[in-house]
Amino acid sequence: MKFIKPKNTNADKVDWLISERTQAIVKYYAEYTEYSESEVADKFLQNILDDKDFIKWIEQKRNNKRLIKQMEIEDMVKVKSIG
Repeated sequence: MKFIKPKNTNADKVDWLISERTQAIVKYYAEYTEYSESEVADKFLQNILDDKDFIKWIEQKRNNKRLIKQMEIEDMVKVKSIG
């Protein structure tokens, strides 16, 4: 038996503008996957964390601890300790 995992989405409404084409892609992909459009967008946008250069950029930012915690990527970055 497989148990159902909670979604644990702390979602906020955002005010972004996206093209009609992108809206249609998300709409039909959501229909195909049987997820909501919001869930589809959320899952795809999290793929940004696969960008190694983005992770390197985060590692190099000064005082990046709040940013790392906010994005919940502690296990993906090498945090430089001082001292």
